[in-house]
Amino acid sequence: MGWIVLGLIGVAAAAALWLLGVARPLWSFIGAGLMLGATGYALQGRPDVPAHPVAAFARPIELDQGLIELRGDMLGRFSGEAAYLTLADGMTRAGNPKAAVQVMLGGVAYARTNFVLWTWLGMAYAQHDGGMVSPAARLAFTRAMQLAPTQPGPPFFLGVALIQSGDFAAARPYWARALALTPPNVSYRAAIAVRLAILDKYLAAAKP
Repeated sequence: MGWIVLGLIGVAAAAALWLLGVARPLWSFIGAGLMLGATGYALQGRPDVPAHPVAAFARPIELDQGLIELRGDMLGRFSGEAAYLTLADGMTRAGNPKAAVQVMLGGVAYARTNFVLWTWLGMAYAQHDGGMVSPAARLAFTRAMQLAPTQPGPPFFLGVALIQSGDFAAARPYWARALALTPPNVSYRAAIAVRLAILDKYLAAAKP
């Protein structure tokens, strides 16, 4: 029944878009949201399991809103892949980083050459693996950098993950690379430059 209802929702949504006269360019964005709902149901839905009381996740996780805003500037806010990132954010905030990884795995399975999805899969893995850049996280970041070698986003967020793991020295070359790849007239260049300057001051002060 769950799949039947899901199909009916899809038909009803398409009819509503047509009746309301929604512009065609917006259909793909709305369709991406519906597709994400279906992905979530496929990953997490268990219609054959008897009902039972639901317990809240034990440890909600706070996300750095400034970092989320910077992610939007660097990777985009209104594309199909941005919907995956937003859903993964929600899973992380709810204290379920495993579900965030599953969301991003669903994204890269759907779009295997999308560097944005691979980048945030790396971040999701790092969060899931106790804040460490695990082999799975590094593999995701590496794939993102291979797919988009001229984009600053993948090396920048690999640097973020390394900073969050406490490996400040290892983060430095990735942030330097991200800054070098960012054009001078791009709005977020200053945000990268400031972070790199602060990191350099910290590393200099930490030298014996």
